[in-house]
Amino acid sequence: MSTETLEKAKSAIPVRGFLDIKDIVIPQGEELVKAILKLKEEKNAVILAHYYQPGEIQDIADFLGDSLQLARQAKDTNADMIVFCGVHFMAEAAKILNPTKKVVLPDTMAGCSLADGCSGEGLRKMREQHPNALIATYINCNAETKAESDIIVTSSNAETVIEALPKDRPIIFAPDKNLGRYLSKKTGRDMILWDGSCIVHEAFSMERIAQQLAENPDAKMIAHPESEEAVLKLAHFIGSTSALLNFVEKDDCQKFIIATEEGILHEMRKRAPHKELIPALVFDESCNCSECFYMKRNTMEKLYLCMKYELPEILIDEELRLRALKPIEAMLDLSKSIK
Repeated sequence: MSTETLEKAKSAIPVRGFLDIKDIVIPQGEELVKAILKLKEEKNAVILAHYYQPGEIQDIADFLGDSLQLARQAKDTNADMIVFCGVHFMAEAAKILNPTKKVVLPDTMAGCSLADGCSGEGLRKMREQHPNALIATYINCNAETKAESDIIVTSSNAETVIEALPKDRPIIFAPDKNLGRYLSKKTGRDMILWDGSCIVHEAFSMERIAQQLAENPDAKMIAHPESEEAVLKLAHFIGSTSALLNFVEKDDCQKFIIATEEGILHEMRKRAPHKELIPALVFDESCNCSECFYMKRNTMEKLYLCMKYELPEILIDEELRLRALKPIEAMLDLSKSIK
């Protein structure tokens, strides 16, 4: 491959989101897995992957987890390069926690509807309207939004964090109104909610899930709190991504209807191979599952090129990084008791 070809591919990253190199031979199958593992060793890299990633990426990851677990791993790693297989805000958070390490993401177009719909400027305006309020922001947001927040939460630690906040201060919760509404009911705290939602978790159909439950009376339905309230009312258990995984693994029930992104089923099947897992139905009757197309933008081929050329790289202005770091560290400190 010529230097000109590589430079052309690099210059196209802002448009494409990834290295698109036409005249390079990428290994396939087991050879691709071996090549990625070899690059990992050569570059002292660590591969972090979210449960919503394609199964083959989950299988090759050094650490697999939800947002809280991956934030902890990113903070504690001794690797020189963090290869984040997730969406952009996750890789950005890893860079915020590791300013001296190289952080790369296979495809920078792996975004998030929640992050895209909430701006730092918008939070500043909300704070002006409610000057005494504390801003608790879901980790599904960009660095600018984090920088305007007092504390960050994940679905795993949100209840703990909200209950720890001063009772005499109102709370602005952004950007997920469904999670905020759920937390308000769980904690009894009145919260001012940003009007945002996850396009994946809002795709579930209450009517179709009710029919699934009727057809499977021996099943338990479990749901992520980003789902709409009507769907949550049908659930036997509501929890974060990792909590849903643990529930399926440990509960005595042998059949589950799963109302969250379908990628979690890969790890669930590995941990509970004898149990029947049914994806909750969505409004679109042509699809029987709910899949985040952002999460699925990352592929093994993109992962290989990302590691080989150490691009696309996540870079953050230092002043912004320091402002965004404070609410993340406040979250991690409050979450020490959560496994």
